[in-house]
Amino acid sequence: MFSSNAQEKTIATTPPPIAEKDLKAYLFVYFVGKSEDSEAVRYGVSTDGYHYYALNNNNPVLDSKKISEAGGVRDPHILRGEDGKTFYMAITDMVAAKGWDSNRGMVLLKSTDLVNWTSTAINMQKAFPGNEDLKRVWAPQTIYDAKAGKYMVYFSMKHGNDPDKIYYAYANADFTGLESAPKLLFVPKSKGACIDGDIIIKDGVYNLFYKTESETPGIKVATTTDLTSGKWEENDNYLQQTKQSVEGSGVFKLNNSDTYILMYDVYRDGKYQFTKSNDLRNFTAIDNEVTMDFKPRHGTILPITRSELNTLTAKWGKPAALPELDNNPVLEGYYADPDILYSEKTKKYYIYPTSDGYTNWAGDYFKVFSSDDLTNWKDEGVILDLKKDISWAKTNAWAPCIVEKKINGQYKYFYYFTAAQKIGVAVSDSPTGPFTDSGKALIDTKPEGISRGQIIDPDVFTDPKSGKSYLYWGNGFMAAAELNDDMTSINPKTLTVIKTDNTFREGTYVINRKGTYYFMWSEDDTRSPNYKVRYATAKNPLGPLTIPTDNIVIQGTKEAGIYATGHNSAIQVPGKDEWYLVYHRFSYPNGQDLGRAAGYNREVCIDKLLFDKKGNIIPVVPTLKGIKK
Repeated sequence: MFSSNAQEKTIATTPPPIAEKDLKAYLFVYFVGKSEDSEAVRYGVSTDGYHYYALNNNNPVLDSKKISEAGGVRDPHILRGEDGKTFYMAITDMVAAKGWDSNRGMVLLKSTDLVNWTSTAINMQKAFPGNEDLKRVWAPQTIYDAKAGKYMVYFSMKHGNDPDKIYYAYANADFTGLESAPKLLFVPKSKGACIDGDIIIKDGVYNLFYKTESETPGIKVATTTDLTSGKWEENDNYLQQTKQSVEGSGVFKLNNSDTYILMYDVYRDGKYQFTKSNDLRNFTAIDNEVTMDFKPRHGTILPITRSELNTLTAKWGKPAALPELDNNPVLEGYYADPDILYSEKTKKYYIYPTSDGYTNWAGDYFKVFSSDDLTNWKDEGVILDLKKDISWAKTNAWAPCIVEKKINGQYKYFYYFTAAQKIGVAVSDSPTGPFTDSGKALIDTKPEGISRGQIIDPDVFTDPKSGKSYLYWGNGFMAAAELNDDMTSINPKTLTVIKTDNTFREGTYVINRKGTYYFMWSEDDTRSPNYKVRYATAKNPLGPLTIPTDNIVIQGTKEAGIYATGHNSAIQVPGKDEWYLVYHRFSYPNGQDLGRAAGYNREVCIDKLLFDKKGNIIPVVPTLKGIKK
């Protein structure tokens, strides 16, 4: 990390619950027909938004008889909640064989993993008086109303001989019911019937796509900036790109793109049509670009992350034709300065990063992630919160590191971290905490004779030859000292400033391979696209260093759109001469477009670290694909 005194334009950021960069795939939620087992929720997945493959061999993923009154469900709509990790589904509770005027309600479902759902069936006629002449309730959908701070469920209802109209009601906090009787949301100026509403927000405008029923049937759109105001501006144009009968429009945005897809059920022909647009007004059919190995009816598509896709395929199997996704970044979200540990106690790997995505690196907590295979990582949560757990610093939680030590037969974990440009230490009996701070800064002054730089970026290294542990730190200088046996203090007699060259900036990391000590560090500014890692070797943990002429460990590749590969750690697979480099980069694919703010919107990656026969590090080429298990 480095904070320049120079004036620069910053972008105010806090990390979103789900970063768009991490949306790598798509979930298609649909049903397939009128027969008894067809009116049920099914899943399909895609990695590009164009080619879809059924999960569970195109069999239901939910039992309609257990969740519905009617025994069948249709028209599933799925929404990701504002917290990024809760999912809401609304479905028509209906069996078509009983007649189009036979249903009276819907099913609301809630999940945190897309696999396990809780559900509630709501019979509108029973729940709310005054609906004695209610004939049907169709195609419920959910949207978050930011103005109300609640989730709105909207759907069409038909009473007596009146046309179908689109109503709304707010869901309760548990998403198990509606707070009050439905109110009218939208009635077209023609006063004709309208069904299958689908709302998407673009540039602060709510776009309601719906099907007209009593005039020329087709799909239209109306817009408003106030969802419940009743003030809608209607577009008279029909949007479907076919002359065939259509229904069940659904709109979603392609991941990391400005392109929107409007899809709809061409129900008489038993197929779907996809169209694309950049303005939600002018659509082009893309029939030749879309494939499915199933025939869906009225459903919706939700962009999902790689880990969410992995959860789905772990449950219902991975379709053979589904392409593999890249494994970089290995952590979803914005994280940087990764330190990696293999725990002898748990036989797992752990990454301890800086929590990134905050303007000027203003994060104030640390998290840890665990893995059995270096590719699939589990968020183990916050292990140290400066505001709650630290008395001597409250800001700038940066660049941690950790070591596992066996003391008196018990494993202990010593966690060194930067807070308010000082270095602290916390201790735990587990690699996932909880960690207890020592109560004071371990390092809070610069070494004698050093006036530049900052007291940041600790690294801890245990010498396999002597068993002694060393702490390294510094920005603009590389300081080092032997740790005392308590691991929470240094031996001041060993404190030294190791001589480097002018490429050294920060992020020291030390390993030992075949008796040689490798010192790695980051060059340039973390906000610079040219941030990179160099190395030197030594015969002792405190130097002096021998700096090779060609000493690049890793640097970005403009051709691949990969920038600012720096602040690394490294891990050896136990029992093997097999090494991996863990590092951060600007977020992909659009991080570099943030300018200098890219330096606090970073992501963590892993690529293989190789050495030649002489022990020189072979420059690592950063990849999007990453490593396999």
